[in-house]
Amino acid sequence: MPFWKRNRTLDQGFSPSMLIEAAREQSPEYPWLPDALGSCGTGDWESAAYVGYISRKKPNQLGSEWQFETNVILMPETLGTVVLDILKGDRLGGIEFLNKLK
Repeated sequence: MPFWKRNRTLDQGFSPSMLIEAAREQSPEYPWLPDALGSCGTGDWESAAYVGYISRKKPNQLGSEWQFETNVILMPETLGTVVLDILKGDRLGGIEFLNKLK
């Protein structure tokens, strides 16, 4: 079992919907983001600090689902600083929790 599952990190109880209010308040230039956070599901935990929603296989290459556009930084009180990977086409690629980096 991976170390992040043994240590009961955010993968045991995180829902992207926990970031909706922060997205509304802190990133109004992305009006689609709250809806995306509410509908993207639990994702795939790649580490204790990162949950992905779109495959990063062959990133930014022709035919790849992962076409990076920018990062959005949110600072919700309960989760600390998080970085959202925003992909072309107004899609959420993944979420990184900076306070969980080792």
